Amino acid sequence: MAAHQEKKPSEERKRRTAQNDTGTAQVQWGRAWEVDWFSLASILFLLMFAPLIVYYFIMSCDQYQCSLIDPLVDLFTGKKHLSDIWDKTPTLTYRAAGIYTLWVAFQVVLYVFLPDFCHKFLPGYVGGVQEGAVTPAGVVNKYQINGLQAWIITHVLWFANAYYFHFFSPTIIFDNWIPLLWCANILGYAVSTFAMIKSYVFPTNAKDCKFTGNFFYDYMMGIEFNPRIGKWFDFKLFFNGRPGIVAWTLINLSYAAKQQELYGQVTNSMILVNVLQGIYVLDFFWNEAWYLKTIDICHDHFGWYLGWGDCVWLPYLYTLQGLYLVYHPVQLGVANAIGILMLGLIGYYIFRMTNHQKDLFRRTNGNCKIWGKKPEYIECSYMSVDGTKYYSKLLTSGFWGWARHFNYTGDLMGSLAYCLACEFEHILPYFYIVYMTILLTHRCIRDEHRCFSKYGKDWKRYTTAVPYRLIPGIF
Repeated sequence: MAAHQEKKPSEERKRRTAQNDTGTAQVQWGRAWEVDWFSLASILFLLMFAPLIVYYFIMSCDQYQCSLIDPLVDLFTGKKHLSDIWDKTPTLTYRAAGIYTLWVAFQVVLYVFLPDFCHKFLPGYVGGVQEGAVTPAGVVNKYQINGLQAWIITHVLWFANAYYFHFFSPTIIFDNWIPLLWCANILGYAVSTFAMIKSYVFPTNAKDCKFTGNFFYDYMMGIEFNPRIGKWFDFKLFFNGRPGIVAWTLINLSYAAKQQELYGQVTNSMILVNVLQGIYVLDFFWNEAWYLKTIDICHDHFGWYLGWGDCVWLPYLYTLQGLYLVYHPVQLGVANAIGILMLGLIGYYIFRMTNHQKDLFRRTNGNCKIWGKKPEYIECSYMSVDGTKYYSKLLTSGFWGWARHFNYTGDLMGSLAYCLACEFEHILPYFYIVYMTILLTHRCIRDEHRCFSKYGKDWKRYTTAVPYRLIPGIF
């Protein structure tokens, strides 16, 4: 659920041989081939309860002023029944269906039919056609990187409408939030189901498919590695970035507009949330080419986890702070506002500089300086399923010498800043930092398990050199 990302440990790949070396064990990476009972239980839990969790949070704001406790109290005391809550929930409307269909169609058009032009005039921006990482089957896919362009066009049109055309109200997203939830669920389940059927009937690359034989696991975690329609429509890249992350900043802007409509002003806490999360979204699209080397693209197969997660979980739960502030406007003191802003900016700096060090190391094959010194690294190797051997370098200098996932540490600092902007009257805004802590800790463990499977004894050497995952000296 993907909207938050981590690159694999820094590496510069070089293809050296196309033969099966009998002296070297072939290593697999990507998601599991077999399913243990704990993984299956976790999958079933998420399939059953993740949609209910999203509904519960949004319903709590709509009917209980964002209290997560009051609905349970009403149910357990008999004051209300589930049917009472459900009857008060807005249903799917033709208006919401039309809005959502136009939104997704517009993003598809921007993604598929409008080649990137931003890289031609923005210094330092990498866009246009770019190559992804080597897949387990040894394939190198090409991608049309134009997310920043899509974000700019979308937001220019949004502001043009808000200040000039007035075709629709800037509060349109908030005003249709729950009906849009049903639309997002329909798309999430539809694309996940289509991706599973496609993997059996017409996979993009059969060698990059993984079948465990367990329907629920395959549906959740995906079978195809890079499902595509045509040359450029890549399911993972589109659904991870568009429509969810492009919408993220629009959703927050709609919340701010609603706050202005209800109270006659936009609070500094709402501005902080819009600015800090806006920085994160812009960073994502500015570095979309970098995203091709992240765990979502390099390891995850495309299933319900990414399909439904990016359509529903991301836009609805990652924007809880803005939603909460519509119902509970918070005007922060100057000192608190500055402190929260600094926490968010420092977290972003750590997140960005950590990833920059890795990118610099990869681009120069280690011929660079990090913190004024020549970087230290560990040489390692791995093999694709066709027996081709590749060589990598795992960076152990700079922030990567402090912890193996120090970019996540910065990410968590930013996540905490979003939540602190809402103060402490309700626990709902703090779901995000709790969720992100669990998600990123799990990703640390999951990625390291995969890296150990991929690199073998070389990975053990790396963890010996960099013993901590997130917090130096602690964890």
